[in-house]
Amino acid sequence: MRRLLAIASLACGAAIGSLTLSGAAHAASSMPQMDFSNPLNLSQVVWLVIILVVLYFILANWALPGVGAILAERAQRIQTDLDAAHAAKAEADAAVAELQAAIRSAREEATAELARATDAAKADAAHQAEELARTLDERLARAEADIAAARAEAMKAIRPIATETANLLIGRLTGAADEARVGRGIDAALSARGMA
Repeated sequence: MRRLLAIASLACGAAIGSLTLSGAAHAASSMPQMDFSNPLNLSQVVWLVIILVVLYFILANWALPGVGAILAERAQRIQTDLDAAHAAKAEADAAVAELQAAIRSAREEATAELARATDAAKADAAHQAEELARTLDERLARAEADIAAARAEAMKAIRPIATETANLLIGRLTGAADEARVGRGIDAALSARGMA
């Protein structure tokens, strides 16, 4: 800071000297404020330099340190806020990663549960199909047995009816029927139709 003051005082002295030298040259010009041979103009320049130096000292020793302290405090607060934001972002990233892991785990668990439920449903359907097939086989066997029994009953009933009918027809056509011959003919007819 002292170095800046020394540079400022040298610059002011050089400016005054330069203005003094150039003032004589411009004395004849149309700008009277540049005439430094006039003692009033020279005193104004000296007071200007004094006011600038005093203003510089006031700013350098009182105003600028306060502004610097405020700027430093603000920079510290901004850095603290940035650190808090980075920490919050890290926590949010960790929470997002944890959420994604939980979603992935839940999805895998749901897929496994769905596979288990599908397998159980398939096994249950296969068991029900087996039960239904067994029930149908039993019903079919019973129906076939009933049909065979009914057929056997029908066969038992066909022979006397066929014998009686044949005897009646032969008796009407020829007058007398040979029952042994009629029985053999009925047996042959039933055998030819697979009914014997």
